[in-house]
Amino acid sequence: MKYTLSSVAVCALLSTTAFADGHLPLVTLPDDADRDYWVPEQVNADGALDALQAVVGAEAVPFKGTLENPIQIALIYPSADTSDFWARNYLALIKRLDELGIAYETTEFASRQIEHSLQATYATQVDQDADLYDFVIFGPSELATQADNIDKLAGNADLTTFVWAFHTPLKYLENQPANWFDFSSAFGALKMCDYMLERLGNDVVYAMNRGIPGITDNQRSGDFKDCVAEKGNWNAVYEHYGEYQREGGFEGTSLILQAYQEAKVIHNANTAMAMGSVEAQVAVGAEKDIFSTGWGGTGLELDAIRRGELDATPMRMGDDVGAATAEAIKYHLEDRAGELPFVFLGRITIAHDQMSAEEIDALEMEAFRFSGVDALDR
Repeated sequence: MKYTLSSVAVCALLSTTAFADGHLPLVTLPDDADRDYWVPEQVNADGALDALQAVVGAEAVPFKGTLENPIQIALIYPSADTSDFWARNYLALIKRLDELGIAYETTEFASRQIEHSLQATYATQVDQDADLYDFVIFGPSELATQADNIDKLAGNADLTTFVWAFHTPLKYLENQPANWFDFSSAFGALKMCDYMLERLGNDVVYAMNRGIPGITDNQRSGDFKDCVAEKGNWNAVYEHYGEYQREGGFEGTSLILQAYQEAKVIHNANTAMAMGSVEAQVAVGAEKDIFSTGWGGTGLELDAIRRGELDATPMRMGDDVGAATAEAIKYHLEDRAGELPFVFLGRITIAHDQMSAEEIDALEMEAFRFSGVDALDR
């Protein structure tokens, strides 16, 4: 049963945002013609992102209205994968909702990141059963692959649609979701580039375990590759597409260790591949010979850094996405959606093996302040 509001306007629930009139982008950039998507700085009103980041980092201010029924939230995301990003942000979402005093019920539709058709089936199911839900949170397996499903859900007037794990609104969508929540893969790639150049210097030979062709990998892997080549004359001797899976990271690294022994750095584009990569290295005793990177700073990655198996990772303040989504729900319920940034970005820093245990612990406490620092039961 859909909830009803007894003291808050309902109009904010019909997938409306400050951008529903299609007036995007707010700012044009010289390379607009080269992209089929907008970047956050083009679609966020001045100060909106900073304001929501400040709200997310502060104590919760309770919801001002009252609900006659709990809100109904559908979550469609690849939470069956190795990365704990999805599970942690689910916990951050519901715990922040608890702090805000918003009653809710959730229905999860889980898949793996390579199960594109299954996600499409889930999206169709939620669209057809829209009378059962108020909000749908969609974490696409890959953005372009799921674009039609995002468009379909966003165009359903009975749903308010949020997108997780992407921050590049596609220009060609007929219906934009209400808000996007992510960490900037491009920003993380450049942070990682600068760190690696400072630590390892120029003229490095390396290899890559890339994900699935698309926006995310273009940024995490492609932007890193371009940056280290331009600034440090690095040479990528092999690029393996591991489809964001542990098996792909293991297979790619095994091949690199056998056929590309000149590569002394392996760049991994997500947690699952990084775990497979270090597993392959440990199996042959090569973990001390290879400089390995991960992506995201998940609990699994931090544990690998502590064990000396992983060397560095762009670490997201992981719970920011879930907490920001809870705040966005409150803003929509309070008819304040126009105050939200169209694209929310969480913070990223570099966690590495030269940090003290106390420094890593402090980062972990901040990043997982809602979901907890202990490993999650998967």
